[in-house]
This record gives sequence, C-alpha cells and structure tokens, in this order.
Amino acid sequence: MTQKNSFGRWGEDLAVAHLRALGWTILDRNWRCRAGELDIVAHEPGPPLRLVMVEVKTKAGARFGDPLEAITVAKAGRLGRLALWWQLTHQDVPGSLRLDAVGITKTPGMAPVIRHVRGLA
Repeated sequence: MTQKNSFGRWGEDLAVAHLRALGWTILDRNWRCRAGELDIVAHEPGPPLRLVMVEVKTKAGARFGDPLEAITVAKAGRLGRLALWWQLTHQDVPGSLRLDAVGITKTPGMAPVIRHVRGLA
C-alpha cells in the first residue's frame, strides 16, 4: 500500500468514525463496480430512513485548497450513477437516496478538520 493510499484509508476511517458518532449505520465501504467506487454507503437515522453515499476526500494541509473542491460536477454525476447502481444491486436495503461528502484536512501538529456536506446532488 502506498503512502497516499494509506493516508486516504486513514481519512475514510476517520469519516466512518464521524458518521458512527452521529448514529449512522455503515452498510458498505469501498464498494466497486466497473464504473468506479463508492467510499462509504450508510444509513442516516430517520425518519425518514436515508440511504447515503459518502465520498471522502483527504488532504494534508490547506495549501492546495479545500479537499471538497476535488468533487467536480462531473465527479458528482458519476457518484450519482454509482449510487443508483449500488441501489439496484442491493434492492433489499430501504431508504431514500442522498449523496454526501466528507472533507478532511490534516495539518501537521494539529487535529484533523472534518467538514461534512449533506446533499451533493
């Protein structure tokens, strides 16, 4: 595993801990199909019960901007298509669908900053 992959995995683990602290149930991680990958699939407690696909972006420091700036309109569209594909292959999982993003910035010597944006699309 490369240092970049390890850092990204650390960010996803932190995002999962953040979501669980909010009472969310993690259903899937790093789900892949031929069209791409979903970082986290979770249920947000309701009502209504929501099925949420979460894209995680992690950066070391703020020098190159906010990590969530990496989620372009095209990327959000692809995530939406992946979310629908996940839903089709898991029809027994209830809940309305939403796309979220978690951005994590880790500056050396400081606690990580977690930013959770609900409703990308």
